Amino acid sequence: MIPEDKLIETRTRIREVLYNADLYKYKGRVSKLQGLTVEAQLPKLKIGDLCFIESMDGEPKAAEVVAFKGDTAQMLLLYDGAGIYQGSWVTTTGAPITVPVGDFLLGRLISPLGEPMDGRPLDTSKAQYVNVEGPPPDPLARPIIKHKFFTGVRAVDSLLTMGAGQRMGLFAGSGVGKSTMLGMIARNSEADVNVVALIGERGREVKEFMENSLGEEGMRRSVLVCATGDQPPLLRMKCLQTATAICEYFRDQGKKVFLMTDTVTRCAMSGREVGLAIGEPPTMKGYPPSIFSWLQKVLERSGVTDKGSITALYTVLMEGDDINDPVVDTVRGIIDGHIFLSRKIAAQNRYPAIDVLGSVSRLFTEICDPEHMKAAGKMRELMAVYQDARDLIDVGAYEHGSNPKIDMAIRMMPEIDNFLRQRIDDQVSMESTLERLKEMMTEVQL
Repeated sequence: MIPEDKLIETRTRIREVLYNADLYKYKGRVSKLQGLTVEAQLPKLKIGDLCFIESMDGEPKAAEVVAFKGDTAQMLLLYDGAGIYQGSWVTTTGAPITVPVGDFLLGRLISPLGEPMDGRPLDTSKAQYVNVEGPPPDPLARPIIKHKFFTGVRAVDSLLTMGAGQRMGLFAGSGVGKSTMLGMIARNSEADVNVVALIGERGREVKEFMENSLGEEGMRRSVLVCATGDQPPLLRMKCLQTATAICEYFRDQGKKVFLMTDTVTRCAMSGREVGLAIGEPPTMKGYPPSIFSWLQKVLERSGVTDKGSITALYTVLMEGDDINDPVVDTVRGIIDGHIFLSRKIAAQNRYPAIDVLGSVSRLFTEICDPEHMKAAGKMRELMAVYQDARDLIDVGAYEHGSNPKIDMAIRMMPEIDNFLRQRIDDQVSMESTLERLKEMMTEVQL
């Protein structure tokens, strides 16, 4: 027989559940459809709610509440609006967009809504579901970054060393080798899990990235989240958020996670389309003000916590190699360092085409030992000296012996160039890279 006090406690809980439960299913009708923007009147809606709109053939079309105009809710379709008619029924889930997370995602290609895109079913029977719009970690709860993160790219590990939990930007124009470099890092880095967000990519590039850049070895410990360029803007925006949410799950399991985003620029362009669609005023280059605060929030979600780390590399496409583009400038101001890929260096057939002198890791001095910093400083100085004197050297106007520093730079540049050059299939360790760097710079006196 159940004790009286237990019965009272159980009845009290039941009353609380019934009192707080929403026993009604709210529905409304579409009053306006323009492009991908849908307007409807529906009680109990809030920003971020996932809704479903009934189409002519009965297929539900997913949409998210993004704004209110008076008592009318504005929703953006996550896919196409084919079949939606005046007066279509709209039903709210009362909850935000969530995606399934778990180890079953490793080696898989999914959409920003967590749907499989590689032709195989996804076993979500033991999945956790997480909101794609999670909050950034508490600033005071973030441990200080002290440990190096090995990427497997010699130029980065030696001169632009990253820390576990650092956020770096990879800035380049089109066709300079961003995706190839991402694939190198995904295959060779020390990360337990790679999460790759492919945003606004051409359709043919997805399979190429999986098979050529990542390969079987890289795919085994990677999760790919993809929204191609032909998909609606809101879905492309969600791609970065979903990838970050998956990273947060693996980070909380105590793993070293590496997040790669290709590219933040196309994500920002999608945000521009979303903002203009709901009536936000355009500012710099047509971007609405909200996109810059949105970028700050989503980029702050990566980093290190007391459970694990998310080391992030955000690629930024520089249109016309313009370093003053508002997205380039904003992202560079948020993250913890930047790597520039140079079209001029790529034209000289040196890959990865990293402009070492134009790049910086803001945590370099915090995570590297004095011997490493001294050797890296010497190499940078030699490269800067050679760069300044290059015009004289190229035209034959420089006389050997005129300047000891320039003489040393000329002698060392072939070896430095060979050190920074790396084939796609070259596998190097952090120890061998640093040993070679220190050995090269041992006899250099500046």
